[in-house]
Amino acid sequence: MVRAAVLPAVGAPLEIAEIDLPDPGPGQVRVRLAAAGVCHSDLSLSDGTMRVPVPAVLGHEGAGTVVAVGEGVTGLAPGAAVVLNWAPSCGSCHACSLGEVWLCANALNGAADVYARRASDGTDLHPGLNVAAFAEETVVSAGCVLPLPEGVPLTDAALLGCAVLTGYGAVHHSARVRPGETVAVYGVGGVGLAALQAARIAGASRIVAVDVSPAKEELARAAGATDYLVASDTTAREIRALTDKQGVDVAVECVGRASTIRTAWDSTRRGGRTTVVGIGGKDQQVTFNALEIFHWGRTLAGCVYGNADPAADLPLLAEHVREGRLDLGALVTERIALEGIPAAFENMLAGKGGRALVVF
Repeated sequence: MVRAAVLPAVGAPLEIAEIDLPDPGPGQVRVRLAAAGVCHSDLSLSDGTMRVPVPAVLGHEGAGTVVAVGEGVTGLAPGAAVVLNWAPSCGSCHACSLGEVWLCANALNGAADVYARRASDGTDLHPGLNVAAFAEETVVSAGCVLPLPEGVPLTDAALLGCAVLTGYGAVHHSARVRPGETVAVYGVGGVGLAALQAARIAGASRIVAVDVSPAKEELARAAGATDYLVASDTTAREIRALTDKQGVDVAVECVGRASTIRTAWDSTRRGGRTTVVGIGGKDQQVTFNALEIFHWGRTLAGCVYGNADPAADLPLLAEHVREGRLDLGALVTERIALEGIPAAFENMLAGKGGRALVVF
């Protein structure tokens, strides 16, 4: 038996419980978690903004060590350090055939499976976003496991599974920031901090961080921000003042709120690019008029999982870590136990801190 944070129903509090994990079957891998990041998507799953079958063990950003492998698994062996990949691509759907593996139609099929049972009463449990990382151990499809390149601390490597792939990918794959361009990042949580570092790595000349909390300025500047603004009704105007009245070349929205998306778009120059990473609810309606779309010539794009190919991007990110360009630990503002996840959710809602990391 292992301990896990179980979501018994949408909107219900998480419960720390013992669960029974089966041995890995054909094509499966059992992993002992070293750490799991607490992502805003986990909060969205718990409150029903995003839907997965419940009861479930949440957590999709994790790293650990292989304990056992099932029949047919190759390239992995007990003792191997790995990063969990919550969105494995099938390789055969339309999106995959186009090389857009981050839009794979079958990536989340495993979330409907029963992967474990609650020890106290035998209740079937689903694996959240495929990997059920809020547990001491998990059993996943081999496609959900990526070898961790050498030189990356195992605990901090959990962040590579979502926050860093998403933030880095938003800047490099979606917005395609070029050296010398100016960038604004809205929302200084785990993904936003990763996006700030990615903008610095890309060679952006000016990087403006925007958040509702004045307390995050030090975090933002350490990640690469050259300027920090506390979000207000005048944010777009303030950004234009910082950029010769033009606006930034690129805005990256990591909040998922209609008003923030609109402000991000307004803060870009004519012909600028806005990438939306944040996940908002269906009630968040963003409005534009036809004339301004024509006049400003701006681009607004959604971004799923950083438009990343985890298998291809992980070695590149590891190289940035080894060379000191990417600081994973700088994203973490709190290291907690499983019992600390509800408080981490509350901090997210209050706009406090960067990434909380569950350390086992």
